[in-house]
Parts: sequence; C-alpha cells; structure tokens
Amino acid sequence: MEIDARINELLQHLEPITLEQMSSIRLMNRTDTKFVTSKENLARLLELAQGKYYAQFNNDSKIANYMTTYWDTEGHRFFLEHHNGRAPRQKVRVRTYMDSGITFLEVKTKNNHGRTKKKRVEVPCQEIEVQGANGEFVQGLVHQGLSEMHPTVRNQFHRITLVNYGKTERLTIDYDVHFHNMETNNDANTGPLVIIELKRDGNVYSPVLDILRTLRIKPSGFSKYCIGSVMTNKNLKQNLFKQKMVKLSKLANTRIN
Repeated sequence: MEIDARINELLQHLEPITLEQMSSIRLMNRTDTKFVTSKENLARLLELAQGKYYAQFNNDSKIANYMTTYWDTEGHRFFLEHHNGRAPRQKVRVRTYMDSGITFLEVKTKNNHGRTKKKRVEVPCQEIEVQGANGEFVQGLVHQGLSEMHPTVRNQFHRITLVNYGKTERLTIDYDVHFHNMETNNDANTGPLVIIELKRDGNVYSPVLDILRTLRIKPSGFSKYCIGSVMTNKNLKQNLFKQKMVKLSKLANTRIN
C-alpha cells in the first residue's frame, strides 16, 4: 500500500478528540522535544499508538493544513540568532490554519532553559499591516518594529495531532513540508521527512517515548524557518547547519538541499 494511504488508514483507527475537548488540556509544566524521521516510521508509530492515543479531529479530517510566513530583518536577525545558538532567541511569523481560515501574528521566544513561549494576536489574513496594533505587538516583544522586517520564507505542511489517553502530552506530527523563499523566489521541500514534536507535562510517563525508542528515533532539533532558509537561500550564513543537512539527507535517502 502507498505510504500516504497507509498513514490515512491508520489514522482512521485512532479514537478522535475534538478541538473543544483539546482545549481542556493544560500542560502547566511543559517540556518540548523534537524528533525527525521518515513516513515509513510514522506509519509504524501510528500502528503502535493504537489504543494509547487520540487523534485530533476537525472539519471531518484528522489531518490539518497549515501555512506559515516568517518575517525577518534585512540582516536576518532571527535566522542568525538560531544559527549562532543564541539564547534567548525569537521568531516572528504569520500562521494560517487553512481548514478554518483563522490567521495569527505570532512571536515565539525560546529562553536560556530551552523552554518556548508563544504570544499571538489574530489578524485578518497573511498580508498584515505593519503599523498600528500589529507593529506595537511585535515591538513590545522583540524591540523591533514590523516596518523594519519583511516576509522571508513561507511554508505549507500537513499536521497530525495526537493526545495520550492520560491527557498529559500532545504530539504534533508535520510532513509534506514545502518552502517558498520570498527573497530568492526559490522553492524546496523536505521529501519524506516527518517532524515530530512532543509536548508533555513535566516528566510524567510518556507512552510515545517508549514507541520512539522501539523505532530507534532519537531527539533531533528542527527549525522549519532555518531549514527552509538554508534550502532556498544559499547567500545566508549556514556553516553550522551543514552537518544537520547531511544527516537529514541521509534520513530522507535523498539530497534535500
């Protein structure tokens, strides 16, 4: 069976959970861990998750569609903060939940302890006003106005969200990630790669960690903005990402940059 059809089939066997039910889940002492794997391993993970996890259900589907546009300065401040391993570091983005059409302007901040906080305001669409409330919102968080930034990289991807039966963790699974660079007009995609992010409440028992260990899937950082930038803009400083790109290409079994 073709791998996408197998993933869809396995999702149908997972008990659904609605967005409204998801809203009751509060991970008060949240830790985030990312993993990168292949679609084949995703199918195996979904097999092993049967009877342990709910799949988020919205608009008659367990697969959601996202579009995100990242904004940066002329000197690519936010890209370089990540490339150079600076902490705290930030990213500014506009994210659209394509199935509902709802869009948010967001600022993500990762602190010195590896914790990520996100603040956002709803906006009408991807094409946002840089002055007024939007500019003030960003200025107050990153100490730089939107008028000093511009859209750099846009991505689109599919997302599956799983929740364990104990409702102590949430798993987002992103795949079929496509990039368009708005500075270079270049396009790229991550092929068969799958990006998993585990968000759990402190150090409580995690069923999926046992599954990931069984599948020999190890933690691995992955920034969609930085990877998309490296793949579509060769003029950026990227020497510290070279080893990461080699590993991703091996995992994808094809050159992705």
